[in-house]
Amino acid sequence: MGEQLHGWIKKYWFMIGLIAVFAATLADTTETVSAMGQWFKMHYGPDVAVIMIFFFSGLLLEADQISSGLKDFTGTLIALSVIFLVSPLTAILFHLIPLDTGLKIGIFLVAVMPSTLSSGVVMTGAAGGNMAHALVITILSNGLAVFSIPIALSILLNPFGGATDVIINKAAIMLKIAGIVILPLCVGLATKYYAKTFTNRFESKLQLLNQYLIFGIVWMALSSVRSTILSSGQVIGIIFGLAFVFHGLLLATAGILSWGFQLGPGRREGVIFMGGQKTLPLSVILQVSLFPQYGLALVFCVVHHVVHLLMDGYLVGRFRSYGRGR
Repeated sequence: MGEQLHGWIKKYWFMIGLIAVFAATLADTTETVSAMGQWFKMHYGPDVAVIMIFFFSGLLLEADQISSGLKDFTGTLIALSVIFLVSPLTAILFHLIPLDTGLKIGIFLVAVMPSTLSSGVVMTGAAGGNMAHALVITILSNGLAVFSIPIALSILLNPFGGATDVIINKAAIMLKIAGIVILPLCVGLATKYYAKTFTNRFESKLQLLNQYLIFGIVWMALSSVRSTILSSGQVIGIIFGLAFVFHGLLLATAGILSWGFQLGPGRREGVIFMGGQKTLPLSVILQVSLFPQYGLALVFCVVHHVVHLLMDGYLVGRFRSYGRGR
């Protein structure tokens, strides 16, 4: 029994870690944990964590991964289709359900978001997938999103009579992606090129460190909205359920398309994780600037982020187990 429990914990430790971060942040009645998280968030903690993740990712990438990742046009197209087509269409289905307006707006905001900048890449690597391919999807989806979000969000809001202009500072987002994703990634790749023998000795530790950094990003995000989540009362259960179903539909679609197009192990992980995961910061910015009167929209954005990381944390364990069994 003890060995089985140890094996289960080892297999799903990433998901367990996320649950622990969530519980510790929300359950701390002294608010010490959330106060520290808010301090780090206000002092560029998330940006520093993302920079470190992509620097370490550059150290972890191999030349053959980069080559195959750049050439995987089918996988990239499937992932982008899930992000920009399947996700908004799924949100339309939720519009048919009699839900609070704030919840629907939260779902719409999440639906039009590009893939996460960091967690999807880290989980793809942890699950045995091609990190380079995940990086390609990340950069493309976030670049395209600055043009797609205003159009898609306006269409989704139309039933509410939403004539709100969705204005996004495209140049600022592009510069941020370049500064916290592309630049540290290139520095990491250059470091690996000149010190490959040295960096290869720390691959397992770097992979583990990247996963710890994801815990930190989640902690900072939760800390900033802890009071909003706790004040949501009984509706929080509904929000968890909606987030679970929404992300589950995206995962299922990405999985079915990967199977249909015969994407095997090493290729499908990036499609599934990157196709389903949604970035949090941009959705929060849009909610605060465009829909501040709908607090439940903000709660949904944050809760969905945590829920999809928990679900994907479980999948990481499943993929790793399958990889060892092949």
